[in-house]
Amino acid sequence: MDLFKMLANDPVVMFAFGGMAIMMGICAYYVYYFIKHINEDKK
Repeated sequence: MDLFKMLANDPVVMFAFGGMAIMMGICAYYVYYFIKHINEDKK
């Protein structure tokens, strides 16, 4: 448990997870955007 407490309080880990979360959000948006436009072009 001490390892998890250390990781939870480490700002470097927080910034890394925050950056990955933002990157995954941007990737998910682009996947949605391209799939939506591909489906609209088929109609």
